Amino acid sequence: MNKLLLFCFLFPIFCFAQTKDEEMLKQIYNLSLTDSKAYPWLEYLSNSIGSRLSGSTGAEKAVLYTKSELEKLGLDNVYLQEVMVPKWVRGEKEKAYILDNKKKIEVPICALGGSVATPKNGISAEIIEVHTIEELQKLGSDKIRGKIVFFNRPMESNQIETFIAYRNCGDQRRIGAKEAAKFGAVGAIVRSLNLRLDDFPHTGATSYGDLPKNEYIPTAAISTNGAELLSKKIKENSNLKFYFKQSCFQMEDVLSYNVIGEIKGTVNPEQIMIVSGHLDSWDLADGSHDDGAGCTQSMAVLELFKKLNYKPNHTIRVVLFMNEENGGKGGKKYAELAEKNNENHIFALESDSGGFSPRGFSFECDESNYTKALGWKNLFEPYLIHNFVKGNGGSDINPLKSNKIIKVGLKPDSQRYFDYHHAANDTFDAVNKRELELGVAAIASLVYLFDQYGID
Repeated sequence: MNKLLLFCFLFPIFCFAQTKDEEMLKQIYNLSLTDSKAYPWLEYLSNSIGSRLSGSTGAEKAVLYTKSELEKLGLDNVYLQEVMVPKWVRGEKEKAYILDNKKKIEVPICALGGSVATPKNGISAEIIEVHTIEELQKLGSDKIRGKIVFFNRPMESNQIETFIAYRNCGDQRRIGAKEAAKFGAVGAIVRSLNLRLDDFPHTGATSYGDLPKNEYIPTAAISTNGAELLSKKIKENSNLKFYFKQSCFQMEDVLSYNVIGEIKGTVNPEQIMIVSGHLDSWDLADGSHDDGAGCTQSMAVLELFKKLNYKPNHTIRVVLFMNEENGGKGGKKYAELAEKNNENHIFALESDSGGFSPRGFSFECDESNYTKALGWKNLFEPYLIHNFVKGNGGSDINPLKSNKIIKVGLKPDSQRYFDYHHAANDTFDAVNKRELELGVAAIASLVYLFDQYGID
């Protein structure tokens, strides 16, 4: 058969497939924008349950609520997967002020997750400003011992990809206290990882690594406005003192759960595709963007397929992971049990970048499957989904391994995400209903396509 005849033979088949897929995506979007439960689910999760730090009462209630809602969808299987998680408690609201010539200037702070408490009456000491871990190391013990270290490296405002800006300055929050302690510091204050100037301190996990517990020092985040003021005051007075007090503490690990629901595949049920988010949140707010949005979007994908009476070829699973924020135990346990049970995961998608307007996907896969995904871009462009890039799928699905697996991260517009990330303003009113539902449709559409055509 010559090339012209082959083209004439295959072209009608290709056109039929494109027309069929276009129609299915249209149905998915229509249903998501008119009859999805993602937004009311999120409203309940946020306003009736609230913050869901792993090991907390809120996390327990969220597990029971989402399991109950998944059961109402009539899925083939809904169950809980046991996982031991950390239980860190913030305690009383933190206090901090700049001591400027005996004048106290209050500034907003919050303890970083995993930090130890200050002494009962707080800490008051001279404060020294650095911008990088390397700068800290060059100063050495002589200049740091007995002082509070202030890490003041802002997120790079000229970075269009805000997650790159976040990654590039995240080390000061993750290991700043550990590194400062090595040189005899008595405490650490870290500029909030936020691109705008405001009065919301942003928490997040910190680690002391292999330091002995008696060398742990308390560490807290300061709001960006507070950081600007503190930096200015240090320039005016190199002997400036700072005071802060916090009463956080770590308890023994407790039992919690990943929440899982699935629709069994009709052709290859042993091949598993998952959509996911993390059910835990930080304790300062209800975590609507991080990551209540990702959880209810993932639940809504299975809701849409049930309403459309779509019978998938592969088993499609929703997984709501526990403890992404301060340990990643849920993702690790899921991967451990998947390997133990010889489960074959071919596709995993995570939504953990907020409930803003979807713009595309990041693909962690080989060239063949990336090329396959690029071939579907024309189907997504009418919905303004055009950013298909190579990149990371997500922290919870990262430990998952199979012979061949595609990992995908939903990429919403991220320009405002870090205004809310890990802060007290990450609340339900910050989420737009239509944008959340567009994210549901984008995820469901990609899952449908990979379910229909498989992986290479």
